[in-house]
Amino acid sequence: MKTSHPMMDPRVSPPPHTKSPQASWELRLLHRTSAMLLAGFVLMHLGNHVAGLAGVGLHLEVMEALRTLYRQGFVEALLLASVLFQIGSGARLLWRGRGGRSGWVAWAQALSGAYLMFFMLVHVGAVLGARLQGVDTNVYFAAAGLHVAPWTLFFAPYYFLGVLSFWTHAGCGLYWNVPVGHRQAVLGGMLAVGVVMAAALVWWLAAGIPLEQIPVRYLTPFVPNVHGA
Repeated sequence: MKTSHPMMDPRVSPPPHTKSPQASWELRLLHRTSAMLLAGFVLMHLGNHVAGLAGVGLHLEVMEALRTLYRQGFVEALLLASVLFQIGSGARLLWRGRGGRSGWVAWAQALSGAYLMFFMLVHVGAVLGARLQGVDTNVYFAAAGLHVAPWTLFFAPYYFLGVLSFWTHAGCGLYWNVPVGHRQAVLGGMLAVGVVMAAALVWWLAAGIPLEQIPVRYLTPFVPNVHGA
């Protein structure tokens, strides 16, 4: 019976790197550990936005409740450290895997990870910059750019791909760690969740929150001459 080469079989886990396998394994373990910590926050954050589909008021109530947890000083420091480590370790793993990546799952994991690095740099940087200026980074902060052309062309795919990349990257990570017979179902289910959630949240930010409901201070970075209360 003819068998495929392991490197060409997307059902098997990628082989260890020949260069410093112990160091590579340790880096992956640390990357995975910090990812699980960060994923806990991301799931709360996404759940908060999903609650917004039932109304902005509910979203803001849930947000204030969650902030009592994740806006504790030590929690914020831990989350920020996790973000920085994810970006640094992810970039290193992405570089180490160059030339040895095979199969669509491995590529989906790499590309979604690369986009998440970009998203975290932009999103966390924007949030920290706004907070230093005394701006409350609530849902209006997130939605403003989707209501001002041509910024919509950036923010719609930016948010959509951010949510989809999170579920894709997590799904690919699980793919290598579940029984072979369940891999396709697990990854397919997480991709489906990612697509549906990404589309719903972008719709909510762009159409579910009326422009007139967004305070002017959130719109001025995109339309400097806008006036209002």
